[in-house]
Amino acid sequence: MQAGRVKYVPRHLGGTLRRALRTFPAVLVTGARQSGKTTFLRQECGRTHAYVSLERPDVRARATADPVGFLRDHPPPVILDEIQYSPEILHYIKDEIDSRRRPGQWLLTGSQSFDLMQGISQTLAGRVAVLQLDPMSVREALGSPPLPIGTLLQQVFGAGPARRRLLPPRRDIDLADWLLRGGFPEPRLHPRVDRELWFSGYVATYLERDVRNLTQVGDLSAFGRFVQLVAARNGALLNMADLGRDAGVTGPTAKHWLAVLEASQLVHLLRPYHRSFGKRIRKSPKLYVTDSGLASHLIGLHTRAAVMQGPSLGPLTEAAVLGEWLKAFRIHGLQSPLSYWRSSNGHEVDLVIEHDGRLFAIEVKATATPTPRHAEALVRWLAFAGRGARAALACRVEESVTLRPGIRAVPWHLAW
Repeated sequence: MQAGRVKYVPRHLGGTLRRALRTFPAVLVTGARQSGKTTFLRQECGRTHAYVSLERPDVRARATADPVGFLRDHPPPVILDEIQYSPEILHYIKDEIDSRRRPGQWLLTGSQSFDLMQGISQTLAGRVAVLQLDPMSVREALGSPPLPIGTLLQQVFGAGPARRRLLPPRRDIDLADWLLRGGFPEPRLHPRVDRELWFSGYVATYLERDVRNLTQVGDLSAFGRFVQLVAARNGALLNMADLGRDAGVTGPTAKHWLAVLEASQLVHLLRPYHRSFGKRIRKSPKLYVTDSGLASHLIGLHTRAAVMQGPSLGPLTEAAVLGEWLKAFRIHGLQSPLSYWRSSNGHEVDLVIEHDGRLFAIEVKATATPTPRHAEALVRWLAFAGRGARAALACRVEESVTLRPGIRAVPWHLAW
């Protein structure tokens, strides 16, 4: 997002950031490129912390050549942006923290990479809180406040009559628009931004900067084709051998490249539910490109008709729902307890949430006219999951309605 073009939209991670600043000497904010990390920290902490960008070659060279002098010239409290370009400086930050341990002095940002996270774990363990800033959620885009996880689960799965919106949104969220433009702040907040050009530039920049500079990928053209093949498998079970064969690379290479995408926060692998009821026969994760705008661009969908009338509507909607739940947990600094479930006789639900000792299941449908038939998989899951489990169908309704006893149809976007 380019600062100054519109009024800053507060990010829900802000409350968790403030909590972390009261406890830890350092806070690292990671996330995909263009998710808004720099704008977020400068808006939240620009009045209390100086700002230095290690993306500038001259600044990076100084930090690498003379880290002691660099930190002396930029004392805390300070924001060090794009720390992955100078990971060696982490050792010297550790020394500074240990010599005078005060909370909230060091704010670091970085697109996740193997070298960065390894350096953080080796040098700043116990001294740093690691937070993740995702592309915007629907609730953020609408200006709705964040909700505690317990409140959100009660709102989605709670018993009783259909609940009305807790806060009327400033504008409607259209599924087709969300699937085309996604949650990256620049295309989301600026309707005049050419969506096709923005995502084309994003992919090219990602391949050149993150992949070439931070990983050992020799053939960028082959990697680009690999990224498109991953997007084409959005919502499908991961078959590494097939993915590598179609991309024309070896299995180990495909595994490494997928790990690059996962570490860059562009891909999420949804694991199967880990407890044994119903005798799961699937151990492979499901593969999702978490930002729907990027996913639809990569598979060549550029119009509302192409998205809403094509075969990718179901997988894209699944990915959008998964993305909203990932964000809902991460804004509180929590690891997402999400999985999918498939029984031995082929019954499957798209999303299982385990929280506070309870199980919640979500089936995703792109329909705006849900019927009890759409909830059949959830009925079977409830029979396996037992007492206390809850279920919901995420679809294109505007307000929640009861489909079957214990099963509700709810808006897909968690923002009603």
